Amino acid sequence: EYPDFVLGAAHSPQRYTLAVLDLFEVAPAASEVPGRFEGLIWTGTDYQRLYLKGEGEGLLAEGTGEVEAQALYSRLITSYFEAQAGVRVDTEFGDGDVRARPFLVVGLEGLAPYFFEVEPALFVSYTGDVSARFAGSYDLLLTQRLVAQPRLETNVAVQKVEDWGVGAGLNDVELGLRLRYEIRREIAPYVGVNWTTRFGDAADFARAEGGSASEAVVVFGLRLWR
Repeated sequence: EYPDFVLGAAHSPQRYTLAVLDLFEVAPAASEVPGRFEGLIWTGTDYQRLYLKGEGEGLLAEGTGEVEAQALYSRLITSYFEAQAGVRVDTEFGDGDVRARPFLVVGLEGLAPYFFEVEPALFVSYTGDVSARFAGSYDLLLTQRLVAQPRLETNVAVQKVEDWGVGAGLNDVELGLRLRYEIRREIAPYVGVNWTTRFGDAADFARAEGGSASEAVVVFGLRLWR
């Protein structure tokens, strides 16, 4: 999916930069038209890099949402995996209010056997709350231009943080399947379906705010990289 140097196949000290907007989508048939983005920029060599990662989602009709930003130092530790450490800031906005919560981050990013892209990470908030996330995806080439991408993400937490809708234990599981057509490798519109279910306290918090513990949406979006 990426150039060979991303996989550690080259060993030049040359500096590279990569920007990817992996998700940029809306669910037009869903209530209040939720939108979502997820992307990253990194710069560095084959062995050391600086990452900026961002993701967010919100209700376009209401102008409310949340954004997560990470700044990470990354070092290659095997041919296929990087160790990462840095900071993360979560921001929520809506009804004229904005609030934020910072974390320390340690994690891994790379290719598991059979070329599954995986990102396990551990987070510690400024108040000592501990949580973790696992994200994974796989690109299945149906033709030279048509790619199916299944995705999985799950979040767990040690402590309950009611103000941020976080429950103790397993919070949620998200499964998605997106089918994209690469007009060029750098430009690919896609359509897909995304299903999220929440558990325990996280499900109760979602219901208390008028949401649902489980939802499935059809999404339309665009993937870009250079």
